[in-house]
Amino acid sequence: MVESNSTIEAEWLLASYMLGFELPSEKNIIRAVLQRQRPDGSWATYPGAPDGDINSTVEVYAALRAKGFDPNCSELVRARAWILDHNAMRDLRVFTRYWLAMVGVWPWECTPNLPPEIIRLPLWFPFNIYNFAQWARATMVPLTIVAARKPVCPLPGGSKLEEVFPCSYENFDFSIPAKRARTFSLEWLFLKIDRCLHKAQRLKLIPFRENSIKLCLEWIIRHQDADGAWGGLQPPWIYGLIALINEGYTMDHPVVSKAIAALGTHWSYDRNGGTHIQASESPVWDTLLAILALHEAGASADSTEVRKALEWTLNQQVLVPGDWAVKSKNARPGGWAFQRANNYYPDVDDTAVALLVLGKLRTGTGELRQRVECAIELGLEWTLAMQCGNGGWAAFDRDNDKEIVSKIPFCNFGEAIDPPSVDVTGHVIEAFAALGYDKSHPAIRRALNYIRSEQEEAGSWFGRWGVNHIYGTAAVLPALRAIGEDMTQPYVQRAIVWILSRQNDDGGWGETCASYMDPELRGRGPSTPSQTAWGLMCLLSVNSTPEVDAAVRKGVEHLCATQKSDGSWDEDHYTATGFPGYGIGARTNSTAEEIAKRLQQGTELSRGFMLSFNMYRHYFPLLALARISTGPPSYGTRVSDF
Repeated sequence: MVESNSTIEAEWLLASYMLGFELPSEKNIIRAVLQRQRPDGSWATYPGAPDGDINSTVEVYAALRAKGFDPNCSELVRARAWILDHNAMRDLRVFTRYWLAMVGVWPWECTPNLPPEIIRLPLWFPFNIYNFAQWARATMVPLTIVAARKPVCPLPGGSKLEEVFPCSYENFDFSIPAKRARTFSLEWLFLKIDRCLHKAQRLKLIPFRENSIKLCLEWIIRHQDADGAWGGLQPPWIYGLIALINEGYTMDHPVVSKAIAALGTHWSYDRNGGTHIQASESPVWDTLLAILALHEAGASADSTEVRKALEWTLNQQVLVPGDWAVKSKNARPGGWAFQRANNYYPDVDDTAVALLVLGKLRTGTGELRQRVECAIELGLEWTLAMQCGNGGWAAFDRDNDKEIVSKIPFCNFGEAIDPPSVDVTGHVIEAFAALGYDKSHPAIRRALNYIRSEQEEAGSWFGRWGVNHIYGTAAVLPALRAIGEDMTQPYVQRAIVWILSRQNDDGGWGETCASYMDPELRGRGPSTPSQTAWGLMCLLSVNSTPEVDAAVRKGVEHLCATQKSDGSWDEDHYTATGFPGYGIGARTNSTAEEIAKRLQQGTELSRGFMLSFNMYRHYFPLLALARISTGPPSYGTRVSDF
């Protein structure tokens, strides 16, 4: 189960209003949204955020108005007061402006132009769609159609949400760009080009527009997932539906009906009487890490639970080419995706953990051994083909790091590109070690050089896909030990000193999502089960010392003290990352003030997207405790002592 923020439900509510269909359990979805409203009237991007999020709050407000809520009801009165107090309408992100344009609130001419002609651009051109990250690409293609057609479905009574604008609606300056730019900068140039594109579009001076839209429609249909979604993510799924229906595809068309039907399947979950819709789903990732934790805790490969999960994992290997093949033409398919039905976008992270699991279990898989060996061969070949030029691995594509694409007006949310990250690279190295490789392999040598170059001065590593430096460091240190690195080297010891310095007084570890904006908060935050497990796994990567053993003991004591009677843990804070909101998806060494000025976001992460994988609180503590109880004597403290 993947938790995010209320924009997911808000956008589905808006889409159902505009397209004229009712969501499954719609009343419960609205209930779930209302349950997340903060006392100050806002909605936030993650629990414990220091402030609400302007985009989430405005989108929820618009969605509730679309569903017939009276603007004078208590929920909207509080939300409206917060919006006005924060002058929220001035600084809305691009996606929120698109949604408001679709319901007649924001002028389409004051949204970033996203021409469908990008589908024609050659691969060598910087703005070819395959130079954008997987998630951006899959979202942009349907949005080009929406932006070209400019559909409008007015809110009930023709409301333009006049009540949330700080001055009269007629006097509001809608032309203020969502993405600010310094004069004569690249961003400034692209804003000028954007205005020219709008003018050319108004004058119908763009040739072959209809044919470009047709090419985009064909791309969308070709990329639909087996379960009806697109890209395994909410944005391409919801924008794909809007684009298709606006182009005349009916509700009973197989592509459309399949997409809508998916909403009533594994994409939603119930909690406290409300129904939430997932932004993505993580069954492959969760299954792989659960197998790993069970195996290291002593479950054999031929146990009923592990065998069943292993067979399912083998069946999930993606054996058809996807978008990755555009830049890796000669590689055979062989990766694993994050979601259960996403053949176009396998990712290196899931593939690395799959190879790690298969490498550890291969000798005990019995009659499955041949299938396991074949899966390893294909997965290994695919992973090697995906290594980037700097020695690291990214999530979905090779060398997807052209920062110029993040400068266009459209890209003011999340990350537009998919450069290598140390957490993915660490997982690959650990997998290779489980398959018998060592530091002499050329790919490993390059990867180790990349990891050393990415280390922060304080000793930690940036966490691209998990919060944050605790996650990045916990991906690197176990990988270094597994591959045979000398763990007494100064750069390793600096990392250990850093992780020791971040242990909380209660024995656990925690890091707030706000650390992505404030460097002083790196490794700081309330203790959580998953981050405590990551801290322990860092310490278990080095030899026993009195200081390390004492910290391990305190960490285990914390996990034991917070474990529930059913064996699980509670975790209220988000510890996974969709987007830090930097635009480029890579670490930054700027100060909090510099980052805030450049990104137009604070620790509320209005450009970011934080996540909670609900299984993290279970299998990561199990994995850490298992490594203590079954590891070598150098690990020091043993679980049996408690």
